Amino acid sequence: MTKETKFITKLFKDSPVKITFTKRNTIKKLLFTNPRPFQEQFDSSGVYQLFCPDCHMKYVGQTGRSFRIRFSEHFRDYKYNTNKSKFAQHLLDNKHSIGPIEDIMKVLHKTNKGKPMDTMNHI
Repeated sequence: MTKETKFITKLFKDSPVKITFTKRNTIKKLLFTNPRPFQEQFDSSGVYQLFCPDCHMKYVGQTGRSFRIRFSEHFRDYKYNTNKSKFAQHLLDNKHSIGPIEDIMKVLHKTNKGKPMDTMNHI
């Protein structure tokens, strides 16, 4: 937390106004008003890689559902500390943050569930 943030928080301490902090309002999102074509890559299934935004640890996984749905499952496990996702557990154990899908997920290979996906995950 920066000294400016602390100062603003103290200003509103005794008021009914609640101060919240977020990193989702980035310059990237303000400049690109229609990021949909870039995000279509997350509508498929296959093999993916997640990056820890704090220590750059990499996690490789596969899903037969869309990458977007699988990411939301990792996010939910992080948010509610459910010990189902190894990636979320790493973030929680090390007090690391989670980022938006377009910053921490990379699609390695698009494929359908089954032997082709299993083969790609072991390369």
